[in-house]
Amino acid sequence: MWHAKDPGISGSFHLRCCMKTESNFSSSDIMEGQLRHDTRFSYILRSSLPSSNLTISSVNATHVFSVFDGCEDMVAGVVFDLAIQCFNVIIGIPANILVLANLIKTRHEPSTSDIFLGCLAFMDAYFGFMTIIAFLNFYHWRSAMGWRAMKFSYGVKDTSGPLFLSCVCLDRFIAVLFPIAFGQLKDIKYRIGLTIVVLLLTFAYASAKTVGGLPNFEKVFTGEVLFAFTWMVVCNVAILWALKRSRGSGKDEMNPMKRKAFKMVLSILIIIISNYLPPVALFPFEDHYPHKVFTCYVQPVCFAFVNISSTIQPLTYLSRLEKVPFLPESCVKKLSCKEKEKPSNK
Repeated sequence: MWHAKDPGISGSFHLRCCMKTESNFSSSDIMEGQLRHDTRFSYILRSSLPSSNLTISSVNATHVFSVFDGCEDMVAGVVFDLAIQCFNVIIGIPANILVLANLIKTRHEPSTSDIFLGCLAFMDAYFGFMTIIAFLNFYHWRSAMGWRAMKFSYGVKDTSGPLFLSCVCLDRFIAVLFPIAFGQLKDIKYRIGLTIVVLLLTFAYASAKTVGGLPNFEKVFTGEVLFAFTWMVVCNVAILWALKRSRGSGKDEMNPMKRKAFKMVLSILIIIISNYLPPVALFPFEDHYPHKVFTCYVQPVCFAFVNISSTIQPLTYLSRLEKVPFLPESCVKKLSCKEKEKPSNK
């Protein structure tokens, strides 16, 4: 959604205080006023302020809510992020539900990465539903519990996406480059164990974000995305290189299975670069931007690229299927990127 710089990262970040009547000010209000409660989605959901500061009184004491608060003369980045969030709700939620339905339908013949893809689709669908909750909470409920729930969902999105995609890349990396070891590690218990580790890391990060107050906590996200991005790019480039050089002797083309794997990995690599390269490339240079430019342009646009992965990933998965649950076969054929089998000349 709308993302703002963590006040703990730079002392130059001045947050506006919610407007209150003089009769509501107390000594504790004055102390909290120094923290400057900001009403934007970006600040409440992406900052690491202690959640104890997000009280019902501080939330309900706002004068006029505006998603462009502080960026009234630089709205393009916020509008772009808002459009992406709406796209996630309209397209992303149904797409992720279809992915889950297909994984359940094919559970008797699963691929080794299905458990990671299923968890990723579930987390992305959850994130999409929480976007709807965010709108309701901002405009109607204004509940402190709602703020905490939204901060938790952003923590889940920040961590689950890069980590589960890294697991998928690891699975395919071992399968292509180390097929013997892959055969020995095919048992589902290894993937369940890795999934549990990722879920524990995800919920630990999301809980810490929800509680807030940890110094320089937002740097954890930058470090995590940088590590995951580097790992995924290295894995996928290594897979593409291995598949490219695995052609049979005297043949100019790969066999159909390897060609299919090559195109699938290439599409994943393009998605990874397009979704995660903007924050990886721009966030480390945060101090080199004017504060308002970073807050109103760089952060909203970069996080929008990360958030749109909740829609692009399931659509990419569905485009490779021959049959999609709840959709007519004629519709699937028109939308599918799957290659049609060429008739044999023999």
